[in-house]
Amino acid sequence: MIKWITKLFSSKSKEENIEDNMKKYLIVGLGNIGAEYVNTRHNIGFKVLDFLAKKEGLSFETVKLGSLAEYKFKGRTFFLLKPNTYMNLSGKAVKYWMDKENIPLENILVITDDLNLSFGTIRIKPKGSDGGHNGLKNINLVLNTQNYTRFRFGISDQFKKGQQVDYVLGEWDEEEKAKLPERLEISAEIIKTFGTAGLENTMTSFNGK
Repeated sequence: MIKWITKLFSSKSKEENIEDNMKKYLIVGLGNIGAEYVNTRHNIGFKVLDFLAKKEGLSFETVKLGSLAEYKFKGRTFFLLKPNTYMNLSGKAVKYWMDKENIPLENILVITDDLNLSFGTIRIKPKGSDGGHNGLKNINLVLNTQNYTRFRFGISDQFKKGQQVDYVLGEWDEEEKAKLPERLEISAEIIKTFGTAGLENTMTSFNGK
């Protein structure tokens, strides 16, 4: 009888742990570390997380493989992660923090720049290829799956042939800078909606905005 009761309570504890894990989210902003990259198009992932952190009065701490801020909202816990591995090795940080915090794959959101979308256009997808993006390519490789949610932020493709690298690693122009605050505000709402209303509602509410 005692063993049965112990097993019953142990089972409940596991269920509670699973439920708690489902309320945890890993929000990964892709970018490169270093002052020279702060205001570049390729660092939009970092910029979105910095905007949300500042808005909510959060501070990033230097942790293993990145900088991390913890944001609690409506019973959910969002781990805002900026990998310090440089873009091409982003998967290492994602996998480490996903495992450390026992965060399920469906609760991961990766924020990245996208050359195939006009400036500020938002596209949220539940899965997909890397689209030539080195950060996503490494995450796909390390996680061994493409089935995680990505939030693509359009940076457009207004560059001449052979100048792609200079463009993505270049800083926003004046027109883009003027429009960024409104786009960042929407981006912060996307993160909160993803955790509280789910992926489908987030896609319906924000895709194409």
